[in-house]
Amino acid sequence: MRALISVYDKSGVDDLARGLAELGWELVASGQTAAHLEELGLDVTRVEDVTASPELLGGRVKTLHPRIHAGILARRDREDDLDAIAEHGIEPFDLVCVNLYPFERVAAQHGVREEEAVEMIDIGGPSMLRGAAKNFAHVTPICRPEQYGRILEELRTSGRISHETRRVLAAEAFALTAAYEAAIASWFADREAFPDRLVASFTKVTDLAYGENPHQRAAYYAESGARRHLLSRVEQLHGRELSYNNLNDLSAARALLREFTLPACVIVKHANPCGVAVAATIEEAYAHALESDPLSAYGGVVVLNRSVSAELAARLREQFVEVLLAPDFDERGLAGLREKSGTRILADRERRGGDPGERDFRRVLGGLLVQDRDSDVDDREGMEAVCGRPSEAAWGDLLFAWRVCKHVTSNAIVLAKDLRTIGIGAGQQSRVHAMRIALEKAREAGHDVAGASLASDAFFPFADGPQLALEAGVAAIVQPGGSKRDKEVVAAVEAAGATMVFTGRRHFRH
Repeated sequence: MRALISVYDKSGVDDLARGLAELGWELVASGQTAAHLEELGLDVTRVEDVTASPELLGGRVKTLHPRIHAGILARRDREDDLDAIAEHGIEPFDLVCVNLYPFERVAAQHGVREEEAVEMIDIGGPSMLRGAAKNFAHVTPICRPEQYGRILEELRTSGRISHETRRVLAAEAFALTAAYEAAIASWFADREAFPDRLVASFTKVTDLAYGENPHQRAAYYAESGARRHLLSRVEQLHGRELSYNNLNDLSAARALLREFTLPACVIVKHANPCGVAVAATIEEAYAHALESDPLSAYGGVVVLNRSVSAELAARLREQFVEVLLAPDFDERGLAGLREKSGTRILADRERRGGDPGERDFRRVLGGLLVQDRDSDVDDREGMEAVCGRPSEAAWGDLLFAWRVCKHVTSNAIVLAKDLRTIGIGAGQQSRVHAMRIALEKAREAGHDVAGASLASDAFFPFADGPQLALEAGVAAIVQPGGSKRDKEVVAAVEAAGATMVFTGRRHFRH
């Protein structure tokens, strides 16, 4: 039996090569791999001895040769294939172990030059790997160090690699080379916001117990090449495995939390915020966020941007929380929280804020909708007070409500007072209904709407929506503007002695 080994990452290759040698396999290796195995004291046939040709072009050409590829691609059940390689004195390979140059890692480095990235585009490696995967009926393709152990175990147990194992390995090999090519294509196309051909690659992080519902299978994948992803810098300290819905809610909560630098708490239920607050301390922020809509907060996802003290941990224990995420936890408080078996506790190791600059993908029938993420910086610049003069306190509440509104499913209405939400109306076909729900939630939770501020994610087409808010005592409204009936809406607000600000941009979230 004959194995061809050509690996950039030498992790684990010592054990694989030794194991194959002990089983009587001949080892053929290229360049640095051959030198590495020879240092281990293993007998190795060098690729240049097989091809009778030296490495060319500084190592760019070494395995691209008929004596290599014919040995990989020869079909053992075809007499003409066997006759052809015999005529030319070519011996077949039974196993091909290849991993590729680290293009993604090098290309992602700060300040890397274009020529340095280009040199990390592997040509021979993917060719050998694809050839072995194509001929999986006769050849075992290996592309990752994690596969070495199971290959040796199967060889030691049964003396051969089964057809089914080879087929699984072929699928993994083609997936790896496809992802590799996708990364290269994306790198070349990164000068265009939306290139003619979008090639995305995702790597599975974990299987999930089920999807949105128990009858749906699910897994979590991270985008290849992403500097960070939802769970990349998160440590789970306690609780059951995270579910599909947990992750969806956690993503929504973390995106909203990034809007604030002061101590802030976000509580999310079914991907919509039900309580958000900014305060002088994280304890106050949590208390105010919970007071916003305590009924909806039951069983929600709670995220905080400050460490959880023993005092705050004691309060959190009183509430049923599905997922709790914070930068750190007081040890005594954490011990108490761990007594809550139903709570998944996560430590957020992310030490820098900001948006990762991702695109948004939305699957549709037979296709994909792609857009820039809505990462507008929502401050007063460019906004216009079209009636009334907001006080500094009112401006604070208006900007706070506007930032929260960006993360609420359309049609969206957010009521805020003293940098906390007091009522949120989400996901309604009518903006008037969203308004009614926000006002009703505020009343149910015992909040005084008088003097509150309101944000609407899109313009009011008629004055009836604002009129409901004004009658309830709302004193300031922020909305995009741009309706044909803006004058009527502004007139209604002005007549009530309230304030209205136009932002000039909307925040639909569907």
